Amino acid sequence: MRIIWTVLVASILTACAGTQSTDSQPPASVEDRGAKPGAGAQAAPIGSVDLTGRPVMATGAAALKDPNNILSKRSLFYDFDKYDVKDEYKPLVEAHAKYLRENGGTRMLIQGNTDERGSREYNIALGQRRAESVKRMLLLLGGREDQIEAVSLGEEKPRATATGEEAWALNRRSDMLYPGEY
Repeated sequence: MRIIWTVLVASILTACAGTQSTDSQPPASVEDRGAKPGAGAQAAPIGSVDLTGRPVMATGAAALKDPNNILSKRSLFYDFDKYDVKDEYKPLVEAHAKYLRENGGTRMLIQGNTDERGSREYNIALGQRRAESVKRMLLLLGGREDQIEAVSLGEEKPRATATGEEAWALNRRSDMLYPGEY
């Protein structure tokens, strides 16, 4: 019985090997690992994806300090008692998300700030919501959780010490900071 099965399988394999394929596709080529660099077809390099559509002039850490680069801008400002990222700051967050994607070893600290109005507890909570809203947006745009930390400073780190709407508007913000800046 074993011999019959062996003969049957061998006959089927021989018959299959003898049939011609009706596909017009040429056979796959075999890579020549002994070929010298530059010989044969060259694979195109893999490019990065730009979600912002904006050019980044300087690269690496230099881009963070270049005043002509959007990455040198680090603060987002909020309306009174709000924590949603305004449309005018979305390109800024997108640029920083791209920088984080392209520089995987980089970390960022987002500090949420408030003006002095409100209780200490309320301001700490509002500052945290502000920092977390920026962090969520960065994560959605490709930043990684291990790269971004969000903290609240409440009213403890004012940019302006005067009172009045102009000063309060400067203090209602989130600051995006990289290592060496905090």
